[in-house]
Parts: sequence; C-alpha cells; structure tokens
Amino acid sequence: MPIRLIATDMDGTLLRSDHRTISPRTREAFAGAREAGIDVLAISGRQPYSIGAIVADSPLDGAVVGSNGSVAMDLLTREVLFEETLTVEAQRAIVEGILAEFPHAKVSSSREAGNTYVTQHGYAGLEDPGAEIARWEVSHRRADLDEVLAEPSVKLAILDPGVPAESLLALARSLDVPGAFPTTSGAPFLEIGKAGVSKATALARFAEARGYAPEEVVAFGDNNNDVEMLRWAGLGVAMGNAVPAALAAADQVTSHHDEDGVAKVIERLLA
Repeated sequence: MPIRLIATDMDGTLLRSDHRTISPRTREAFAGAREAGIDVLAISGRQPYSIGAIVADSPLDGAVVGSNGSVAMDLLTREVLFEETLTVEAQRAIVEGILAEFPHAKVSSSREAGNTYVTQHGYAGLEDPGAEIARWEVSHRRADLDEVLAEPSVKLAILDPGVPAESLLALARSLDVPGAFPTTSGAPFLEIGKAGVSKATALARFAEARGYAPEEVVAFGDNNNDVEMLRWAGLGVAMGNAVPAALAAADQVTSHHDEDGVAKVIERLLA
C-alpha cells in the first residue's frame, strides 16, 4: 500500500541534540512528503505549546499530538482535537506508591491541554515552563502535593534527581495502578498518563479519522514512549540512538538523529 501518513517523535528523533532545531535536510524531506500528498504529524511527550514553537513555519506545522498521546491540537487554530486525562484516584495511587520507595520524589501536573502546570514545591528543573520556547503563554504555579494531585492531568511527571527515570519506571510498572500508564521519554523524570492512552492510540485515532490504514503509516521514534507507536504503524522506524525497547519494536533502524536518520528514510520512500 502507498504511504499516506508519516508520524515522528521529536526529541531524539526529529530534532538535533540541542532539542530545538530541525535540520535543513529533514525539513526538505518533510516538504517533499507534503508535496507528494503524504500527511505528516509531530507526536511527542512535549505539550502542544512546545511542539508548536519548534515546528512553526515548517511542513509539520498543523495538527500535532502531545503529552504521549493524551492531547491533539491544531496549532493553527488552537482547537483541541481530543484530550485524555489521568484520574485523580489513579494519580494519587501511583504517587503514593512511588513516595513509599522514593520519599524525595516531587510531582508536576500538566492540565488544560498542557497549557497549565501545577508543580510541587521543591520540584527541580521546571522553574518556569513559560520561559522556554513556547508558541503561546503557559500558566505555571507552585503548590503543595495535595493541590498538585487535586485535578486530573494530561500528564503527570515524577522526578527525583537522585533516582534514574528508568528506576522510577520499573517501580511504577510493578505497582500496576489501575488507570495509570507509566513511561519514559529520555527526560530525567517518570511520565504518567491515562491507561489505554499512548502515542499508538493517538496515532490510530488520527489515522482513522482521515481514512488511513495502519499499513499506510510510517512512524519514527527512539524511546520507551514510542514503543507502542512503532509496533502499530505499518512501518516502524527506530533511530540509531534508540533505546533497546524501541529497537526491538521497530521494523527498521535508521541513522542517529544527528545524522538525518528520519530524512534518509523519507527520501528513500519518496524515491
């Protein structure tokens, strides 16, 4: 079947190691795909405001999926296409389980399509998300843990600077909290979303709405939060820098993200 949709993760996949720039060759490859009538989609653990700042005026500017599949938005209109949230009960249960083992962990909640952060006092490394590259203003406030967990989240981040994210992930998976889906993306924190929601479910939802079969979809990724998407797509492509789980889930492996791995595959597909 012909390729009708190309979906790409951002950090470690589409972007260079600066986590900000798309190489000229990769931009040209996506422009070529668009000219060939192929739809394209950025799909990330980032929130839409952050995705939007990076893909602005590029071939990927339009509909995007953020928060590991929990939020889809049309960047051009700011319309929220869909949103899935982690319940208060599930997030409280998983945080309690994490804190029982790692009492110094801190928590941040992303809400309202990723446009609002409520972050626990003492959480390091997220001093003001509105100050990073953002397409529009983002609300951020510090609060006690009870307030952080008081409302549903599109994504919950749990960080302990002294504990690797993979150790937090192993614990979260062992807790097996109903309603919660833990993953990691290469960032130093654990990411929790709603159970049953992933980049794969969001990609499937996006594709189905446009009449695309899985066999007509190519997906690129590099980390644990890309595994389900790589398995779902007709052609799942892992980056040369991908983690073992992503490599195992993929149909193909391309070059490192700093070596235009995504562009090389798109160029071959278009040829």
